[in-house]
Amino acid sequence: MKRPVFLLLSIAILLSSCGPAYEFKQKYDIDAEQWAYADTLDFTFAVKDTAVIYNLYLEVTHSTGFAYQNLYTQIYTRFPSGERIKELLSLELAGKGGIWLGDCGKNYCTLRIPIQEGAFFNQAGEYTITLQQFMRVDPVAGVRSIRFLLEDTGQRR
Repeated sequence: MKRPVFLLLSIAILLSSCGPAYEFKQKYDIDAEQWAYADTLDFTFAVKDTAVIYNLYLEVTHSTGFAYQNLYTQIYTRFPSGERIKELLSLELAGKGGIWLGDCGKNYCTLRIPIQEGAFFNQAGEYTITLQQFMRVDPVAGVRSIRFLLEDTGQRR
């Protein structure tokens, strides 16, 4: 009788430990769900091994009453050398039919969006990803939180 219970518990522990290997994750809660232009979000992490391949994700939680299909952002990357680049990034929150993507409840939806898959970093050191809302309204209402995730794929280049 004890053996099957032990076996089931062992399998449950093993399965629960098999998930994404996030090297870094950080979440910002947006005050009063009002994301202003001035409220930039900085995610700073260190890269030690330049041979590791990563996936980069943003996880957005927004209200089901969010007034837009997507969320325009500016994303800045600061490299260890001090170089800084920027890119306009549209985060698609709803499909063409206006149906919310992701995991939705009565009041909120959460969607993990890949922003770069199969990425590697040429320089060891500290990187900073800065995210700024870039909508036509300031502030944009209905954004509850933003999380940045850096996943180690287990692969090397």
